[in-house]
Amino acid sequence: MTMRTIIWKEMKERPTALIASLLAIILSVTALVAIRNVTIFSEQEVAGKLDELGANVLILPEGVTLQDYYAADMHKETIPEEHVAELALAGLTGVEAITPKLCVPTKLDDRNVILTGILPQSEIQKMNAWSGGGMLFKKHEGCKAKINVADENLDAPDSLAERRALQHLNQSEVLLGSDFAASKGLKEGDQLQLLGETFEVLSVLPSTGTVDDSRVFAHLHTVQRLSGTGPVVNIIEVMGCCEDVANGLVGELQSLLPGTKVVTIANVVETQVSINRMMTSLSYLFLVILVAVGGASMASASFANVIERRREIGTLMALGATPRFVTQLFLAKAALLGLAGGISGYVLGSLIAVFLGPVFASVAVFPVPSLAIVASTVAVLVTLAASYFPARQASRLDPCLCFKEV
Repeated sequence: MTMRTIIWKEMKERPTALIASLLAIILSVTALVAIRNVTIFSEQEVAGKLDELGANVLILPEGVTLQDYYAADMHKETIPEEHVAELALAGLTGVEAITPKLCVPTKLDDRNVILTGILPQSEIQKMNAWSGGGMLFKKHEGCKAKINVADENLDAPDSLAERRALQHLNQSEVLLGSDFAASKGLKEGDQLQLLGETFEVLSVLPSTGTVDDSRVFAHLHTVQRLSGTGPVVNIIEVMGCCEDVANGLVGELQSLLPGTKVVTIANVVETQVSINRMMTSLSYLFLVILVAVGGASMASASFANVIERRREIGTLMALGATPRFVTQLFLAKAALLGLAGGISGYVLGSLIAVFLGPVFASVAVFPVPSLAIVASTVAVLVTLAASYFPARQASRLDPCLCFKEV
């Protein structure tokens, strides 16, 4: 009778203890894999958003509490529009676009809408020309990161959605978010009545999955005139050529524009990053739980199995089985349980992550094959460690004493 035959017959005849140990391993591995799987894709989502947004810097009124990037310009506080001219004439290094915004809540028929005023880049460039300056911004030498807008066509209206800046916009033109346009049945070239004036729809912006999809974008000076706010803005976005420039601009802009709050996109997504760190910590916590609970369950079951099978172990040793064979017998069964528990836990954990990840983390989650190797390896090591001392105890049993106790 081979070792494989003995293990198989023992599992078949005593399934209760086997199932209890296997469930403990599966549940621990499932929790570990599910949390780690969601964390991986959540981190990738944040990294992707940072890459899409580029090295943006936000200039806000000093008293504003920053909640998130897309709600930051919905506050009622303002800063003078003259700050835009100061930025345009400051000769900042590596800056490629400046986009001031003013948001005004209004109503169109029975629908609430946010009318957002933006200043096209052509008018910012005119400020520099009127002052007799040369280049609007200084070139950043040694830029290694992704270029944000320098090589992009800002003449296309869609560039407002993609690069947060637009080259040209007349005071009688508007751009519509995709959701707003769909709800009103509007398309490029149509007319729109808003605040008593008629505007031509320059373009319908592509969907971004943000609050911008429900906005109407118009010329900043038109929005200021219609709303009666005067020459003010809610927020100024500064697009740098790379993250190094963005980080370096913070101190420079704070000195240039006292009384404002200057933050980078890294600050904006700090909450999501904190959540990712918490989920990473949770995955390590469940790793500890796997070692503790799974190991304790396996050790307890192994010790009970040794006591229950004293007569069988004694018979094997009386028939010539060596202590090493007995030790290998118990460890082989533990490794098999660990492998089965690790694979089953990976499959179950991946399914939970795929279905519940979009609900709780708002990200699409897919199985990560490398986690199968990690889960199986950890489960096998835990079960082997937990079964080592029971296996050693079984190998030291005296056959004579075993038969005497029966």
